[in-house]
Formats: sequence, C-alpha cells, structure tokens
Amino acid sequence: MTFRAPHCTRAKISALGTYVPPKILTNADLEKMVETNDQWIMERTGIKERHILEKGLGTSDMAAEAARRCLAARGIEASEVEAIIIGTVTPDMAFPSTACLVQDKIGAKGAWGFDVSAGCCGFVFALQAGVKLVESGAHTKVLVIGADANSRIVDYTDRTTCILFGDGAGAVLIEPAGEGEIGLIDFVHEIDGSGGPALNLAAGGSLNPATAETVAAKQHFIHQDGQTVYKFAVRKMAEATTKVLERNGITGKDLGCFIPHQANKQIITSTADRLGMAEDRVIINIEKYGNTSGGTIPLAMGTAVEQGKLKKGDLVLLAAAGAGFTVGAALLRWEI
Repeated sequence: MTFRAPHCTRAKISALGTYVPPKILTNADLEKMVETNDQWIMERTGIKERHILEKGLGTSDMAAEAARRCLAARGIEASEVEAIIIGTVTPDMAFPSTACLVQDKIGAKGAWGFDVSAGCCGFVFALQAGVKLVESGAHTKVLVIGADANSRIVDYTDRTTCILFGDGAGAVLIEPAGEGEIGLIDFVHEIDGSGGPALNLAAGGSLNPATAETVAAKQHFIHQDGQTVYKFAVRKMAEATTKVLERNGITGKDLGCFIPHQANKQIITSTADRLGMAEDRVIINIEKYGNTSGGTIPLAMGTAVEQGKLKKGDLVLLAAAGAGFTVGAALLRWEI
C-alpha cells in the first residue's frame, strides 16, 4: 500500500553530497567549559565529538557546499536544478530563506525553493516535498538539503544540551527513476504540536521578539525537557517505522540498512531492536558528529556509503523525530 497514483512518475535519489565544518569540539574540550566528562557523555549519548561552524559563516554556507558536492557527484551544473528545498531550524536569518541564499551561492539560476521547519525531521519532510514535485511531473531535478548550525543556538553553560549538538549538512538530488528502478516507496509523517513546550527556542519570533529581556533570560537558546523528548522519540519512531514497513509487506530483515536520526544512541538501538534489525545494518555515526538536526540523515547516508553498507538495490528505511513534535519515516530503494 502506498499513496502514489498509478500514473505518477517514480522518484529516486540520484546523488548525495555532505559537508561538516573542519573545527571539532571534543568531549575533552567540553570538560573545560561545563561540569561534565567524557565517560558521562558517552554513556548517555554515544557522542565523542562534534563539528562546529566557523564564526562569520551560516547554515547556507554548509548547505551550499553539500549541494556543490552532490551536483559534482551527479556530474551536472547548478543551472539544471529546478527547485531547492532545505530542512533547517537554524536559517542564516528570518528572511530571505536559506533556499534563496543557497540558490545564489551555487548559481542555480531560474530555480525556486523554500525552507522546511520541522526540527530534526527537516530532511525527511523536505525529502517528501521534493519527491512529490518529481512524481507529479512538475520537475525533473530537485535538490533537497538538510542543514543546521546548532552551535549557534546552544547555551554552552548548559551541560544538558551543549553536549548533544553539532553542525553539518547533507544534500540529495531527486530525479525521475529510470526503467526498472523503484526509488522512493512510501512514507509516514506526523506532527504533534502539544509537544512544543518540551523542545523549543522560545524567542526571536513574532510572539517573543528579541529584546534585552529575552536575551538575558536565555530564550534564544534551545530549551529541552530531555525525558519527555526521549520518550516521544522512542515511541513514535518505532510506531512510524513499523507502520511504513507493515503496509508495504516488509520486515526489518528485508532491509539493507536502517538510517535513523542521530540524536541519542539509545533511541537508535531501541528503535532498531523493535524492528528486529541486526546491529551491523543500523547506521550510527553520532560519536563523530553529535546531533546535527536536519543534517543527520544525509550525513549518515554518507557514512553508510563509506562503510559499504549502502549499495544499489538495497531497501533503506529512514526515520527521525524532533521538535514540534515531529516524526517521520521513509522507505526507499537505493538507486545510486
């Protein structure tokens, strides 16, 4: 069972490009900044280090570099891109959109696009938007990017959040599938706004515009109720992944690999256990990057390719949960 009409064009991921900034913040570095230690961080999160964007650069710079690498891998010019969709919660500014900035930086003349704000589900939500543009026949080359500079919104005096997040970006190109190719198969996405108080950035919008008071109250940093977020992520990622597999007659044993959002190693392993996934087919790179929000899934795709765990023809399951609350899962066949 899928939501694709019989006459629709199938869509596939035809290329991948990733980028992380060179600066690295290790657990040892954090020990000098807040009351924490490497063992405590590793036991609770699985994170060893994370990449930090240089001062003077924004999310659009990482996204643009990931896009360039993606297009180079496909061997096409940016001028061939028709639409750009970016999943991010750390735009360079309120407007123009990150998509506009990236369009200009890579020279995608004539393209249109927009940003998707869905927390850590930014990439999987943006992916489906791009897929539907191709399936409908509206476009043949859509660039989908997940990118976040979380270091810009983390309070480095708060040990409960500053240990978790890093910066990074990943881009995929969506094109029509060729003869005999399957590409994107199905998805399950859901939002639950009642979870907003548990994970948010309270100020900087129309409700609480920036003032000296909001800055002093640290309302421009990530606020997270860790236990509430953890329970939601474990429950809803399992529900979404199970649902998308069951309605397509697939089990965890049929998958080439499972590529989850990299928020917490325990959340990943809990979801994988419920799917009956063998450990060697679950992609985990959180120790190197931390939680890069919208960037985690494409970065994990890159890790899977590097490790030889993602091959042409493999069935792949993507899953994420994040602020909103949001949850998403997507099933696809890897066609690169």
